[in-house]
Amino acid sequence: MTMSFSAPLVKIQSLHKSYGPHIQVLKGLDIEMKPGERVVVIGPSGGGKSTLLRVMMGLEKIDSGSIRFGGKPYISSESADKKTEIDTEVRRSIGMVFQHYTLFPHLSVIQNLILAPCKVRGEAKASATKRAQALLERFGLGAKANAYPAQLSGGQKQRVAIARALMLDPKLMLFDEVTSALDPELVAEVEQVILQLAAQDMPMMIVTHDMWFAKNIASRVIFCAGGVVVEDGPPEQVLGAPKEERTKDFIDRVFHIRH
Repeated sequence: MTMSFSAPLVKIQSLHKSYGPHIQVLKGLDIEMKPGERVVVIGPSGGGKSTLLRVMMGLEKIDSGSIRFGGKPYISSESADKKTEIDTEVRRSIGMVFQHYTLFPHLSVIQNLILAPCKVRGEAKASATKRAQALLERFGLGAKANAYPAQLSGGQKQRVAIARALMLDPKLMLFDEVTSALDPELVAEVEQVILQLAAQDMPMMIVTHDMWFAKNIASRVIFCAGGVVVEDGPPEQVLGAPKEERTKDFIDRVFHIRH
């Protein structure tokens, strides 16, 4: 093996992020993630979960702190000038899927998938198309290659969005509430795709309110509140027998999990 399993894939240290002078969202967040881990982040609204993913994707600047990826510096900021430094090469090895699909409506499904590989990597259209079609077949969408987003269900759109992210061969996948905008009957088909990726040891960080999904996919659950990590452990412990009173209150109040 080239990397010890104990070596962090992601190392987040003392991450601070605010919006303006009065809204502090992340207040010194510390998280380490090992290769192959599936980390589910739960917590109350405004606790910094989605902001964390957006920061990790390089979509939000930070006030201070650092993120290392695969042992390399990725994102850092000095609090004196708040200038965020991002290694764009590292960023390309991270894929993200959002709550609201973000597909290009004027492009067909296959065109949505091949756009980034062809534009960003200069991959030949024929090669990218072949890979895209294989992904669509794998996700049960082979017949939808020439359809447009408006012709798809919400679940199909989200599966296309996942396939599109995978076209750049990411080393880490981030999922931000990817089932929350879907009708209940469509949730399972998206969750099955993510479970497929989990079975292949794809490292992932997932923000979700779906506790069934969290329990089934997570190797670790992190409970965030007030911009910090309150509790971190295996799903059976954090969801089933939380140690912290704040975690217990949250799970009992919001998710009504009783043990």
